[in-house]
Amino acid sequence: MIMLDQTVVSVALPSMTRDLPLSPTGQQWVVNAYVLALAALVAIGGKLGDRFGGVTTFRWGVTIFFVASVGCGLVPHGSWGQPAIIGFRALQGVGAALMMPVSAAIVMGAFPLAERGRAMAAYAGISQIFLAVGPLVGGLLTQLVSWRAVFWLNVPVGVAALILVRVAAPQNVRRADARVPLTSASLLVAGVGATVLAVQQASYWSWTSPTTLLTLLVGVALTTLFVVRQLGDSAPVVNVRLFARRGYLADVLVVGLTQFGLLAVVLFSSLYLQDLLHQGPIKAGLAVLPLVLPITAAAQIGGRWYDRSGVRAPVVTGLSLAFAGLIAWTISLPSLNYWLQTPGMVLTGLGLGLILSPSNTDALGRVEVSERSQASGLMQTVRQLGGTLGVALIGAIVLGIEHHGTSGGRQHAADAITAGFAAAAVSFLVALVVGYRLLSRDRLTEAPAREPAAALA
Repeated sequence: MIMLDQTVVSVALPSMTRDLPLSPTGQQWVVNAYVLALAALVAIGGKLGDRFGGVTTFRWGVTIFFVASVGCGLVPHGSWGQPAIIGFRALQGVGAALMMPVSAAIVMGAFPLAERGRAMAAYAGISQIFLAVGPLVGGLLTQLVSWRAVFWLNVPVGVAALILVRVAAPQNVRRADARVPLTSASLLVAGVGATVLAVQQASYWSWTSPTTLLTLLVGVALTTLFVVRQLGDSAPVVNVRLFARRGYLADVLVVGLTQFGLLAVVLFSSLYLQDLLHQGPIKAGLAVLPLVLPITAAAQIGGRWYDRSGVRAPVVTGLSLAFAGLIAWTISLPSLNYWLQTPGMVLTGLGLGLILSPSNTDALGRVEVSERSQASGLMQTVRQLGGTLGVALIGAIVLGIEHHGTSGGRQHAADAITAGFAAAAVSFLVALVVGYRLLSRDRLTEAPAREPAAALA
């Protein structure tokens, strides 16, 4: 649900715009409200998992998410339609922020150390599949049923998740000393929220406008003040000292840099297929399968490889393949020939599958059991910021070339998207350098701390 809703709405937007209706700014905020709420609150979600237990927090998140989805599907026509859909999309982001960090911790805690790579391979692989197939699902439901069905899909999934959690009955570990001070939480939410808002709106306000610069300055200042306060707090809301651990920091940087390029590639490849190759929503969704299917297969390989040899070998190999594949994909874009792009898509997908599971598993394996929810929340914050920055900056490159070009037409638009893909490839190359230099060469052979004692439950 979480990953699907990052991309599924993009295909449904034209139908939503006609039906509700939506203004151009409203269209943007139907997408951005979700990401903004998720990025601003996901680290707090990890802390709430410590305070109330990961299972309890997960249940809250699922419930909020599918209730908000019902609201999205029932928004009225007329003047209330636009603010209602934006508000419910933000509420979906709140639910996702509660689910995402604790879900990874729950999966990690359910498996012994020797099997966690394979378990997290399924966890990460499934999430990336639904990130990529979002346009296909959105196209199918919009074209065959209604744009409202895009949101109603979350209701049976959410109910099934709550039933499965009850059946599986994972341990609901709580920390009695965990607290969430209102001042620190407000600083974090306001700081990250303002920073993401400035980046999201920069293409509309312009990067040099006073509004963009002031919002970005306020966001960075508040986030910096939050970090300083946390460093001096014996029981911080977010343990930013985790970044001082080289292995954890390397994993987080690799994930953030990969997401910087990946989310933009998913977005602009969908636009390329529909706007330049004139494929319908369903056909465009099917056209991403050469990227999606290799992710599925390689994620399982990456998880088992991690269990045998640690994080460095699969991730560096995956980054090398993803970078090479994205270069091949980029070179083929100006041809406006879909079949010439498929080898690069396949190679990129194989690389991504090797990266995502080992990075997530290793990051959570390098912190104590009591720190996993926070560690996951921090990683997801960086991941969301990376994706948001990538879409904004790479989008600015694409739009800048499109608006200032003289040739016009499909070929010029293809050249602009090619430049965006090249920028995404650079982010993969930077991730490769970071991974090669910083990722641990050692395989984890024991948990950093014993499993939580019964007194903590």
